[in-house]
Amino acid sequence: MSALVNGFPGKKHFAFSIFDDTDNATIHNVEPVYRFLSKLGIYTTKSVWPLPCVPNIPSAGDTLADKQYLEFILWLNSEGFEIAFHNAQNQDAKREATARGFTQFQELIGARPRTHTNHRANRENIYWGAKRLNSVSIRVAYNIATRLKWRNYFQGEVESSPYFWGDICRSYIDYVRGFVFDEVNLQRINPTMPYHDPRKPFVNYWFSSTDGHNVDSFSRAMCEANQDRLETEGGVCIMYTHFAAGFCDNGTVQSDFKRLMHRLATKNGWFVPVATLLDFLKDRNNSSVIPRQELANMERHWLLQKLARGWRGD
Repeated sequence: MSALVNGFPGKKHFAFSIFDDTDNATIHNVEPVYRFLSKLGIYTTKSVWPLPCVPNIPSAGDTLADKQYLEFILWLNSEGFEIAFHNAQNQDAKREATARGFTQFQELIGARPRTHTNHRANRENIYWGAKRLNSVSIRVAYNIATRLKWRNYFQGEVESSPYFWGDICRSYIDYVRGFVFDEVNLQRINPTMPYHDPRKPFVNYWFSSTDGHNVDSFSRAMCEANQDRLETEGGVCIMYTHFAAGFCDNGTVQSDFKRLMHRLATKNGWFVPVATLLDFLKDRNNSSVIPRQELANMERHWLLQKLARGWRGD
């Protein structure tokens, strides 16, 4: 058993990972990023779509149906990166399509996906939109802010819906991404992570993440000062991003991102995939059900943050 400092294996001072949503990802615009991270010894999580993309949809990209891309994903997996689920495809998937996507994933990758994030406006997104919020007042504020656009739209947990897959999620997925925050040390906001919410029974555990949706927001979140604070506080960071969003241009990894990751890699951090990190935190915390006050504070923080920055995304 490794010695522990600040609770992390191998006398590591902090923990760091990345969850990369596969939106618009191709072998050309993300492979150089992953080869760079592999050389640094920073092992992270990449989501995939198992089924071919539906054409003429704003968010597309390569999938496990593309032979060359599949070979790249299998290489990633063999290197120690985690392969995760980002819905079955880039557009609404009814139950049959989602089940087929799970089958394809397991057959091609050789294991079930352990982590998942909902994709944009897919109808089968689970506990999404206002349904992610338990506080009645915050849910009302969300619906007002979004002009009721997503009211009862997402149906992944609705058993009477053709988009229901809650039982599949509960049977196969360990961790689902929940709230995203402008905070590099997630233990400041969500110390119980990963957590179970009994009011959302089809998700086993939720995890929070730090907003780095594109290369600019990622670099701001992982600036030198934030890296140093994460290390000093012995914190936990799971960056949420899209590596297809400006991290690589014509095979060249973006310079600020490259410089910051080089710097981070020199620190005594525990650089592991999301599921590995969450497994450790779950065992260490010895608690799974999130205190209601902690969750209420998270919901309020998330909503105020969304309102302050003009409601980008969901």
